Amino acid sequence: MHKQISVSVQKPSIPKGTRDFPPAEMVRRNYIFEVIRNVFQVFGYQPIETPAMENLSTLMGKYGEEGDKLLFKILNSGNYLDGLPESASRILDPASRLIDLTRHIADKGLRYDLTVPFARFVVQHQNELIFPFKRYQIQPVWRADRPQKGRYREFFQCDVDVIGSNSLLNEVELAQIIDAVFTRLGIRVLIRLNNRKVLAGIAEAIGAPDKLTDITVAMDKLDKTGMDKVNDELIQRGITYESVVKLQPILNLEGKIKVKFDTLETFFKDSEVGRKGLEEMRSVLEFLKDLHLENKFDFDITLARGLSYYTGTIIEVKAQDVAMGSICGGGRYDDLTGIFGLPGMSGVGISFGADRIYDVMNECKLFPETILAATRALFINFGAEEEKYCLKLLANLRQAGIPSEIYPDTVKLKKQMEYANRKNIPFVLLIGKDEIESGMLTLKDMQSGEQKSCTLEETKKLLS
Repeated sequence: MHKQISVSVQKPSIPKGTRDFPPAEMVRRNYIFEVIRNVFQVFGYQPIETPAMENLSTLMGKYGEEGDKLLFKILNSGNYLDGLPESASRILDPASRLIDLTRHIADKGLRYDLTVPFARFVVQHQNELIFPFKRYQIQPVWRADRPQKGRYREFFQCDVDVIGSNSLLNEVELAQIIDAVFTRLGIRVLIRLNNRKVLAGIAEAIGAPDKLTDITVAMDKLDKTGMDKVNDELIQRGITYESVVKLQPILNLEGKIKVKFDTLETFFKDSEVGRKGLEEMRSVLEFLKDLHLENKFDFDITLARGLSYYTGTIIEVKAQDVAMGSICGGGRYDDLTGIFGLPGMSGVGISFGADRIYDVMNECKLFPETILAATRALFINFGAEEEKYCLKLLANLRQAGIPSEIYPDTVKLKKQMEYANRKNIPFVLLIGKDEIESGMLTLKDMQSGEQKSCTLEETKKLLS
């Protein structure tokens, strides 16, 4: 007698911070990707792709202290504990630092963004590329962040960069790309601009030039945590009380762009780097003013962006009608390829957060209703003879580029009509014995209920 083995049924689930995308969502997401891709191509950018995982040596140290903590590490294949040094037994000690062990058991990680892999790509393929090199890349990235509204552990980025040129015209072009994308998607945005040299000048002017990273990491949280907590963090990061006091007029500086420039010019009287940043910022803003963009832009002195590789212009975009974090951002990076052995190769780029853009468009009901109907026409299935006749017509419509399908089973008409309605299919074709004999097609508009008899060519024109 065989003993029955009890098998527990596992409840299906996915990791926190990740999502499944049903067809209706994928149609909307693909709409976003197509709009962004089309704009990139109009501005002359070319596509590339890089692997989902990179060597940890490529990723570590490129995103600042906080970014390094958010890297997903991949355990080495096989028995990853083989070859561990004796000192690795410290893993059993709660006080030991896990990072000491990580370098022995993991030498790869999931990419955190698309910019650092792009820099690696440029250095590795430098002899094959034409500079300035303009590329776009639409792929997923991963961050071990705390999941919350608008923040995911796996999400898509849509990056566009130009590398091999110092010209500020590139920054201006990226602002135009931002304006074009969000205008086409129907999202009203504010394009916030600053310059890392301005931030370096601020650090210099308050007497803390060696604390630039600490200052920018704290300032980058101003919108999220408020002034008091930013000041507390500055003190905790070793900024003197006197320097924090000197910083207050800058953190509180508001008003028109001219007022900001006038204030900073006085503030930077002894800071050459600060004056250089202001000069770059003025040039970019004057170009943009003459271009009459659809969306608003502003010079935001508190905009820091935590990524440590930025060296010049920095950009961040927020939706005006939805409480959401940044939906696009980027900046100038002069030193990134130097880390990989190619110094003096300046680049600038931006990244569109497709997932947050999706959430904004969903909340504001900005998706066109027509994109949900992938299939234009459904052939109703009346039986074996009709199936055979409809398959030829179906092939003809598909060859003409008209998305169409036939209901696979001979079931009640009501059920087939419900299928068309639930899938938002706008037309059904009813081909019975009469239609087979006459060679005409009966086309029904599912929205108006109107039926008409058409030739195949007339049907194709109506469905195109």
